[in-house]
Amino acid sequence: MKTPSISQKTITREWFVVDAADATLGRLATRIATILRGKHKATFSPHLDVGDFVIVLNADKVKLSGKKESDKLYWHYTGFPGGARSISVADQRIKHPERIVLHAIKGMLPKGSLGRQMAMKLKVYNGSEHPHAAQQPKALTWQV
Repeated sequence: MKTPSISQKTITREWFVVDAADATLGRLATRIATILRGKHKATFSPHLDVGDFVIVLNADKVKLSGKKESDKLYWHYTGFPGGARSISVADQRIKHPERIVLHAIKGMLPKGSLGRQMAMKLKVYNGSEHPHAAQQPKALTWQV
């Protein structure tokens, strides 16, 4: 029996909603990255985007272990000489708390255009409300 090759026309996508309140950031990010990539499906193909959409709620209430809240830094470069900038997780949580979850999940996706396409299916919100009710997302829970 031959393994059928999947095409973009035969891919079916679902919508899932995840509550990030009191969840550990790294463990949450690995599970969401798996769903975005499509590795939970029997039709997984590494060269195609077969993953599902994920909505993350309460991103501002995610937990970090240890002293990462004060010691962990996010770096970026502005493009100008001397333009290296950093921001701690505590400051990022005040200014843009959804970026903490986005950064963790994007780092676990493939690099390049395929990873960027997968990251576009991730929707992160600070509160418990989201504008995707029309897609009828399913609640996603994991056994601890």
